Amino acid sequence: MEDKHTHGVSRRTALGAAAAAITGLGLAACGAQKSRSTPELGTAAGTEVASIARDAYLYGYPLVLLDVTRLTSSATNQLLRISTPANPHSRTIVAPQNDTLFSWAWLDLRTEPIVFEVPTVDSNRYWILQVLDAWMNTVHNPSSVRPQIVDGRGAPPFRYVLTGPGWSGSLPDGLTQLAMPTGTVFAVHRLQVDGGADVGHVRTLQGQVRLLPLSTWVSNPDAPTPTAQAPKPSVPPLQQVNAMDGRTFFSRMTALMAANPSPSADADALKRFASIGIAAGRPVDSIDDNMLDAAVRDGQQQISTYTNPQAKTENGWPFMFNIGTYGTDYSLRASTSRSIFGANLPEDCTYAIRDNIDAGTGSALISYRMRFAPDQLPPVDAFWSLTAYDVEHFLIPNPDNIYSVGHQLPLAPDVDGAYEIALQHTKPGPDIPTANWLPIPESGKFSLALRFYAPREAILQGRWQPPPLTQTH
Repeated sequence: MEDKHTHGVSRRTALGAAAAAITGLGLAACGAQKSRSTPELGTAAGTEVASIARDAYLYGYPLVLLDVTRLTSSATNQLLRISTPANPHSRTIVAPQNDTLFSWAWLDLRTEPIVFEVPTVDSNRYWILQVLDAWMNTVHNPSSVRPQIVDGRGAPPFRYVLTGPGWSGSLPDGLTQLAMPTGTVFAVHRLQVDGGADVGHVRTLQGQVRLLPLSTWVSNPDAPTPTAQAPKPSVPPLQQVNAMDGRTFFSRMTALMAANPSPSADADALKRFASIGIAAGRPVDSIDDNMLDAAVRDGQQQISTYTNPQAKTENGWPFMFNIGTYGTDYSLRASTSRSIFGANLPEDCTYAIRDNIDAGTGSALISYRMRFAPDQLPPVDAFWSLTAYDVEHFLIPNPDNIYSVGHQLPLAPDVDGAYEIALQHTKPGPDIPTANWLPIPESGKFSLALRFYAPREAILQGRWQPPPLTQTH
């Protein structure tokens, strides 16, 4: 077991040093302004530098986005319990969902490990503890379907201890180690919510989610959980990152790379980036502002137009079975982080997302229908939902406060046993039950996301397909 007195640097000092590194890189970059001599765009050398800088932007985009989200959402090594389902004001994380209540913690594991306790819940209530590294990869995913307890402990509460890179030591009985490759970690606990009447009960269960430093757990396991306060409204992290100029982005990226070293599989990419002066812990002082700004523009363009080549389209719905962890596919990682922040692994939640659907305009509004044949609702071991988003992948305001269908209220079947969902802006007539109506924008474009929690093999193997989205008028 790690001795809490053996550390020469406190958690606050470590975080302060990281912040100072980011600030210092920015100052160093400003001081080096006159020494830059980048090949001009349009020349062969300039084109090569521009290509490498753009690829470096794609590489670092999830790292910077995750860090900005961290600073926006809650304090480090404290548990934030989100006690209300997502709504149109929920803009900290892109593509929010209201199927679950969240308890999350931004962790700095460089000081010591952190214990995360998952409480006992109803046997039919889905939960998952998703643990992401600083690069937006899901590294661990214990859940109610697969608790992943290594010591044979078969009954909750389940106690996991998250350890940082290089940590070694013994652990008390009853703790399952989840080793992480980066010191910065985002741990997200989700608890299924079955409609508005269920929120109070889920809040009670949330209160039993616990977080403690390992040293505190050993000395006083009943100590209170350090609890974060809900963040004040701010500019959404995605908007902050997308607004960064090149100098700001790359200075922040290289500082964060020093605090969260890249995996060994990235060695070739890192060597390529270093060839133009983009490297961990170094000021980016060999590339001029115009070139860095061009890298941002080109990178954002590639992210926004990226199409997942391994997506499998079924009746117009592109299924993504290769997200959640990305290896060296940096374009996929960047694109996914922009559209689904902290995507789960397909075995935990499979996504099918359609963008740029037309809602019409003025007197030419468009509505849609989805019709599930009898006995053909999605095969899942937890639940499924269909959510509508605006063009920025945030929930769409509507006076009825309906943001998804399929889970909160059971769909009502037709007389023939089929289930039809009406997607339209205006409230439907009495022939369409409220549970079967999903509001969409009054005009313009929107997106739809099908989520399948704990999907069965029929989904994962492509043997089940969702019905097509059909336009009615």
